[in-house]
Amino acid sequence: MPPTTNERPAPDRKAQLAQIIRFGLVGGVNTGTFYAIYLLLHPLMPYFAAYSIAFVLAMIGSFFMNTYFTYRTRPTWKKFLLFPLTNITNYVIQSAGLYALVTWAGMNTQIAPLVAAVVAIPFTYVLSRKILIPGTGDKAAEPEQTHSASTV
Repeated sequence: MPPTTNERPAPDRKAQLAQIIRFGLVGGVNTGTFYAIYLLLHPLMPYFAAYSIAFVLAMIGSFFMNTYFTYRTRPTWKKFLLFPLTNITNYVIQSAGLYALVTWAGMNTQIAPLVAAVVAIPFTYVLSRKILIPGTGDKAAEPEQTHSASTV
């Protein structure tokens, strides 16, 4: 007999949905943190220097928030050093999406960056999950139980 629509999702799906929601919350906090740091530094230095410092500090904060809150795993130096790949991926996908939406789809330049950012979220989620929880496939992540001496 096929499952009815009243059945609850399997625990793995529920855990993964909770993880995706936490990922979104961390993204919102990270964006706010980045912007606040940028606004604080901007009067003290050239805008691009303020942007760069805010970006790096927010990325470090994002690493720890995603490690502890989103994926509930232990930070390690290896994960810390690989984590910037998620930001590079996000930037590349958003940039390509922005170009395509404006150039090929004729989308307004004020709306296109938001659409491109939304499109990049699943890619960033999958990559950050693979980096922060090595060996994860499609299953919801289990908290790591190992205690590594090389934690950040």
